Amino acid sequence: MRQVFGFITVWVLICLLLDGGTASAQAQEPADKTLAPYFFIPGEEDGLDRLPLKSTRAAVSIAGVIAAVTVTQVYKNEGKSPIEATYVFPASTRAAVSGLKMKIAERIIEATIRKRDQARAEYEQARSQGRSATLLEQQRANVFQMNVANIMPGDEIKVELVYTELLVPTDKVYEFVYPTVVGPRYSNRSAAGAGSQEAWVKNPYLPQGQAPTYDFGLTLNINAGMPISQISSPSHALKVAYQGRSSAAVTLDPSWHRGGNRDFILRYRLDGDKVQTGLLLSRGGNENHFLLMLQPPRQVRAAAIPAREYIFIVDVSGSMHGFPLEISKRLLKDLISGLKPTDRFNVLLFSGGSALLAEESLSATQEHISRAICFIDGRQGGGGTELLPALRRALALQRARDCSRTLVIATDGYVSVEEEAFDLIRRNLGQANLFAFGIGSGVNRHLIEGMAHVGKGEPFIITNPEEAADKAERFRRLIASPMLTQVKLSVNGFDAYDIEPENIPDVLSDRPVIVFGKWRGVAQGTLTVSGLTGEGRFRQDIAVDAVKPSSANDALRYLWARERIALLADYNLLDADEKRIKEVTDLGLRYNLLTAYTSFVAVDSQDHNRGGKQSSVAQPLPLPQGVSDYAVGGGNTVCRAMSLAPTMAKEAASSSRDATKPPAAPRVQKAEAPMRLSIDTITVTPNLSESALRTRVQGILPVLSGCLPHTPAPGTLEIILTIKADGSLRTVNIKSGARIGRAVKHCIERVFKQQRYPTPADGKPTTAHVTITIKKEDGWSRS
Repeated sequence: MRQVFGFITVWVLICLLLDGGTASAQAQEPADKTLAPYFFIPGEEDGLDRLPLKSTRAAVSIAGVIAAVTVTQVYKNEGKSPIEATYVFPASTRAAVSGLKMKIAERIIEATIRKRDQARAEYEQARSQGRSATLLEQQRANVFQMNVANIMPGDEIKVELVYTELLVPTDKVYEFVYPTVVGPRYSNRSAAGAGSQEAWVKNPYLPQGQAPTYDFGLTLNINAGMPISQISSPSHALKVAYQGRSSAAVTLDPSWHRGGNRDFILRYRLDGDKVQTGLLLSRGGNENHFLLMLQPPRQVRAAAIPAREYIFIVDVSGSMHGFPLEISKRLLKDLISGLKPTDRFNVLLFSGGSALLAEESLSATQEHISRAICFIDGRQGGGGTELLPALRRALALQRARDCSRTLVIATDGYVSVEEEAFDLIRRNLGQANLFAFGIGSGVNRHLIEGMAHVGKGEPFIITNPEEAADKAERFRRLIASPMLTQVKLSVNGFDAYDIEPENIPDVLSDRPVIVFGKWRGVAQGTLTVSGLTGEGRFRQDIAVDAVKPSSANDALRYLWARERIALLADYNLLDADEKRIKEVTDLGLRYNLLTAYTSFVAVDSQDHNRGGKQSSVAQPLPLPQGVSDYAVGGGNTVCRAMSLAPTMAKEAASSSRDATKPPAAPRVQKAEAPMRLSIDTITVTPNLSESALRTRVQGILPVLSGCLPHTPAPGTLEIILTIKADGSLRTVNIKSGARIGRAVKHCIERVFKQQRYPTPADGKPTTAHVTITIKKEDGWSRS
């Protein structure tokens, strides 16, 4: 029995470590609030429209390998007072945003590209003068923020932005991704000290499972230039109308008008599994651009593959709870089970802290693989997402001898430390590769793709469990034999300059070599690509004079500038440099592109709101499909761990009788019925609106349920609120008829203290009594 008690103690300590001290954080309100997302609480706020975004629609035109996208956002004020709307939204990591305009009634105002600070100053001046204005800023390479000022009651403002991106096929499949929602980002930074490019993290979110409050639409036209054999989407229901063998019109099924809570993904193949390769030329007024896409040789499996060491780094934080973590478990089982006996591996799980399978990498024996699977299976997801400490610990692990090291990280990427992560990997990875798996329906692609890029590996995105096995197999193929290494571009008789990238990386997958550049004079000469394959040397010549410049390729100027900006941003992570910042700024201004240092601003000439008085409203975002409330801060890992501890203690006591046997597969825990919270009674004094308070409390019930993931028995919560004259809370006192611990009680108190309540009619503090019933969901199946 002493051994069992010791095991429970150790298990609780481990869970406290992984949860990053959730209990203590809930037990004490921090003196300095962190920069963190929060739940949107509906309620009547003096006629204020808190849902100003009514729809967002994308019109996509794909011609060959270039996608041109027009996004239209419609804002309307259905309240009684003027507002300023703020909307945080994602974009493709390859998007070159080159235009913005604002439409008010019949007036169209074209936006101007400005230095970031200047654009912000012009916008704020217009806002204070009562003029309608729009500001588009880049907060991350894949996160934008739209501000729309002085939206008057009844007014509708349409904002239209335009971008282009290059489509690069992988394994003969073309994929267009239109991100729809920014997932909540974990941050432990102080809100008071946050910079202008960090404040967006503190954004409201709708509870888990609630559909977006705005409509989502998308139309897409493909003119591939070659016969299309297959069009599909793993994310949304489509209607496809073919217009000849090489063209198609794609529309979203009308039933998906609220489908803006997951990335839209469209995939298509060309007939015969062909790909668009070759040279594209564009001639401009001041400069000319070219794009070279060259298909690498057929992959050859190496006869003798050297032994490898794999370090698997797995995110088990609150945002991964449920669906994303189950995908990660399936993925890791596939990856680990496919290792060769000569390989070595280790597993590091992280959330608020981290836990390591073994201090040194283990040989990939069946015993060790079973041990690792048990280690992973025991995690349910909870706590913060401390990515940087986990990466530091993994990178510092002692290397296995005579093995090539590969790091594999699986996460949804809901953190705000992308740049720090890239810098850490670049400085410490050494002679190794890092492969990043993005898990979920709306992952942070900037982080996933960026980590793989600086880690000289490949990114993988898994949006549903069925894809895990295929992606694991593709990863094994890439590791087994690269397509093309030591890649070089030679130019002969063609006056090319400003070529990007300067050094072409190894081609690990069945994907074309991509080279951008500028050219002068006559289009003549030869481009030569050379390298090494599994069968020896590779060389291919491309005759420039066989290709004619075309106005259809005018977007190459934007794509070249976007590639150059991305490269300069990568260098800045390694060594920040004012000259490079100036170069990015100049590129943005010269090519009319949105960057980290340039923004679009549009200002109406008319004064709509004399005096400029208005309320700022942050558009609440839906949680990405499959992401739970735990991503925003609900839940208590320690409580969940304690509920599992007795069962795990029995298993530990049983297995300790014969330590020579490999650990058995973990038993499947029967799911506990989830708790449902409902308001029983509310009693208020005459100076307070009972209906307004009921609306406010009803709105926070989904958040409160996160504090009670495993309540032992149904019961009631009697809560006494002392509300100050300004609607803030002076005190909250909880009397519980249900058995709850101190940490859960403090969690409930913290949720109530974070809200703003109806103000007393006479301007004096008042008291309200709220009774909440806790009971198990009806119809819950224990299977």
